[in-house]
Amino acid sequence: MEILIIGAGAMGGLFGALLAPHAAVSLFTTNGEHAQVIQRDGLTLTGMDGMVRRTEVRALTDPEQYGGQADLILICTKARSTDAAARTAQRLLARDGLVLTLQNGLGNLERIAAVVGPARASAGITAQAATLLAPGQVRHAGSGPTVLAALPGQGQRIAAIAELFNRAGIETGSSDDVDALLWSKLIVNVGINALTALLRVPNGVLAEVPECEQLMAEAVAEAVAVARSLNIHLAYEQQWDRVRQVCILTAANRASMLQDVLRGAPTEIDVINGAVVVKGGEAGVPTPVNLLLTRLIKALEATASRRI
Repeated sequence: MEILIIGAGAMGGLFGALLAPHAAVSLFTTNGEHAQVIQRDGLTLTGMDGMVRRTEVRALTDPEQYGGQADLILICTKARSTDAAARTAQRLLARDGLVLTLQNGLGNLERIAAVVGPARASAGITAQAATLLAPGQVRHAGSGPTVLAALPGQGQRIAAIAELFNRAGIETGSSDDVDALLWSKLIVNVGINALTALLRVPNGVLAEVPECEQLMAEAVAEAVAVARSLNIHLAYEQQWDRVRQVCILTAANRASMLQDVLRGAPTEIDVINGAVVVKGGEAGVPTPVNLLLTRLIKALEATASRRI
């Protein structure tokens, strides 16, 4: 299978390193230094067991370098880059290929489908966790299931992708309810990302410190209330336990929003906690905790250059 991964940061790098021994994998990144190191030295992955391995992966900084058509394009960029990634995917995707977003938040699938066509776009969620240590170096920080949406007409392609992922050691299943799938991931991110970024702590701290746990529970409860009002098919009573379990399973991981804040980069707050606020407003469900978290992250971004 010809696979192109657009967005070669922590998650894109992790999937690239795991899939490369089983498929023809190329990474597309706008980070020239990152691409140069990967081309020269390979992609270095530090496993959860501490073992370090290098994998040869093709790294591109210009779509014109690809020179082919991909059977599968994984989009692992930040949400702010979704439209550009979709345009790149449209140029490089095989006629019967599939674009699969593994991004955080709501709205990415719709934006991608608007460019490549609904029949060639799907979404997935993953509980895998990774940290970009340096150019060309990724740490596998947590492991958990990956679930792919099998939208109408995509069953065989999704099954083939899931089989490949499982062969590569990425525990993968499928679901025919894309809304439930995306909201289940959103609720986890709502509970973890903003709090870890504001407090500058790894995931596990949120489940260990009662004051953190209370805030996380309140943010999650609001998101669950919004999902219930929208008739998203979730096991509502299990969502809090799921979020807390993810914190424990990825205890050492630095959430993606924390990594953004530490780099002084824009965050994805608008498509995570901010999305809950917007959807809550449309449904008439109060979301004061998520509104406060959204405003605090935006204030953190706005004052990055003036930090003491």
